[in-house]
Amino acid sequence: MSDLPRRIAHLDMDAFFASVELLRYPELRGQAVVVGGGHRSEPTVDEHGTRHFVRLREYAGRGVVTTSTYEARKLGVFSAMGMMKAAQLAPDAILLPSNFDSYRHYSELFKSAVATIAPRIENRGIDEIYIDLTDVPGETRTLAQRIKRVVADTTGLSCSIAVAPNKLLAKIGSELDKPDGLTLLTFDDLETRIWPLPAKKVNGIGPKANDRLAALGIHTVGDIAAADPALLQQHFGLSYATWLTRIAAGIDDREIETSSVPRSKSRETTFSRDLHPRRDRAELSERFTNLCVRLAEDLERRNLTSACISIKVRFSDFRTVTRDHTLEAGVADAASIRRAATECLKRVTLDRSIRLLGVKASALSQQSVDGSVPKWVQSEMQFDASGGI
Repeated sequence: MSDLPRRIAHLDMDAFFASVELLRYPELRGQAVVVGGGHRSEPTVDEHGTRHFVRLREYAGRGVVTTSTYEARKLGVFSAMGMMKAAQLAPDAILLPSNFDSYRHYSELFKSAVATIAPRIENRGIDEIYIDLTDVPGETRTLAQRIKRVVADTTGLSCSIAVAPNKLLAKIGSELDKPDGLTLLTFDDLETRIWPLPAKKVNGIGPKANDRLAALGIHTVGDIAAADPALLQQHFGLSYATWLTRIAAGIDDREIETSSVPRSKSRETTFSRDLHPRRDRAELSERFTNLCVRLAEDLERRNLTSACISIKVRFSDFRTVTRDHTLEAGVADAASIRRAATECLKRVTLDRSIRLLGVKASALSQQSVDGSVPKWVQSEMQFDASGGI
């Protein structure tokens, strides 16, 4: 363990998915762009070679926004928002389909680029990482500038980075000066830069906790710092109250985890129209198949196996049911995932139309041997309204 003061960076790519799309369509720079449409939102090219884009007002369906450019965000359009609501706010915004293969490609590029400067990296998702700079030679600001430059040179994309004494402050800091931000924080900055922030800006204070804090007159991080610990304990319990007190003081002892296994992987889809288990059996079978195949690809990419497969079914009346199936040994291939998911399906009464279908792999572990996964013959299995195969 180094005796040097900790220098922990959090790097967050700026509007990542949208920015990757702008590499493909540079003529859209500076415009309100929303990503999340299906294949029907693919641009078309006329006989003169001119691209024509779909406008958000033309969308009809139940999809949600995957991401949006900063110009669209100024109009109130954010990720996870229903597409129809987004269309009301920004009808003239350009709509593009998601391209996750491309996003994963650029994710690998920027992480590999950062590793050439600072190899101790904690992967936090497709577009963000923590970086331990403690033992990396160089002045802090210069290191951060080098990292931003290598990411830009490698990907053509911008990122925001904050360097702080711990992960908590680095995570908060990377949001302070977006986009293309470079933020340096010390404990001396708590009162001026952290305490004025809304409490919900802290990762770990969700909507319910934020509402409960607001009911007590606690709205900012500074309010938490000034709150009576006994009051916090009375309303949140000892453990969470202690955590609130620590984060308000900027205390976070978590280490950088350079190798970790995610808790779960999942794939789900919301249908553009409700699908009936019998009348739309063929389409449901194809969608169910595709979810299992894509989930298997996710596991294969990370060299993971799953010992528990779950399904989620949301019906047309918004009633949602989940079922899981524990396996004797971990699996990673689509055929095994599909069989386990079907076992879950057998325990669901499919008596009405379905709005959403999802498959999840949990109890994950790293494969000890790197072998090829069996190929799955899609036609072997069919969606059955009775839950059978």
